[in-house]
Amino acid sequence: MTGFWLRRAALVAACACAALLAACGSSTIESQLQPSRVVSFGDALSDVGAARFTAKLSDGNLSIVSEQVAASYGRPLTPTSAGGLGFAQGNARITAKPDAAGNSATLTVTEQIDAFLAANTLGPNDLVLINGGTSDIVAGMANTATVVATAQQAGRDLATQVRRLVAAGAKHVAVLNVYNLSKSPWATATGQGALLSSASRQFNDTLKLALLDLGDTVLYVDIEGYMNLVTAAPTTHLGTGGTATGFVCNSVDTGNGIGIGANEVNSALCTSATLGAGLDPAKHVFADKLYFTPAVNRLVGVFAFGQIHARW
Repeated sequence: MTGFWLRRAALVAACACAALLAACGSSTIESQLQPSRVVSFGDALSDVGAARFTAKLSDGNLSIVSEQVAASYGRPLTPTSAGGLGFAQGNARITAKPDAAGNSATLTVTEQIDAFLAANTLGPNDLVLINGGTSDIVAGMANTATVVATAQQAGRDLATQVRRLVAAGAKHVAVLNVYNLSKSPWATATGQGALLSSASRQFNDTLKLALLDLGDTVLYVDIEGYMNLVTAAPTTHLGTGGTATGFVCNSVDTGNGIGIGANEVNSALCTSATLGAGLDPAKHVFADKLYFTPAVNRLVGVFAFGQIHARW
């Protein structure tokens, strides 16, 4: 199964590279960037800590998007709790507190960058991965009348943090947008697909527009577009039996673990022992109502690496 998703993701990356070559009128491309370090900031998409927001399987494969990108460059990415440069934390919002689950101890993306810059400088060969927005939209859904405005402000806030990294010397910043949350099982369960689609779209459009003048140092990685393809044709990406319907974990959290309420499945608690009966995580897009399975995180990671590699 691992070989299958790698072949699929490699095909997507190859197509992206081919498109870039065609646009440039060149027949060859050689990546100049060999990162000396990979540094990540963000939320569950990038959190490589112990409480990963995906199924924790015993197969030894990579399971988080940022981890897959770093591994594709042959670089480690470990959490700050283990002395590494993985600053991202699940449920983290960009500037606002508490986090999506109501926890004020979770570092915002802004605070993650504060912590990094207090002890580190950015070198010309560092690759910085940054994402955010999902937790802001999740928290914003507590007030549906203002969630779109909340998403727009979050997009501006993330752009501000990207500019801060560039001002601090970052030369290679990959910004991963949010996937369209209307594709999530949460949207299906709540009947709020249209509102979640609008909030996701406004976050991404606001973020992209705010970064247009940073093209030399910043790459906008369209996770939304890629995940639209995956959710529309899961069998193409995950093989026969692939599905974007439902979710694979049954690890119910009595608290508000992923920010969508109590007594919901929380993939941060999910292991091989808490998978739904007869469900194959390699065939499912979602681990819980919001977050991806390891297989899809790896697919997204390989896609992101292809975009980064083609650019730098």
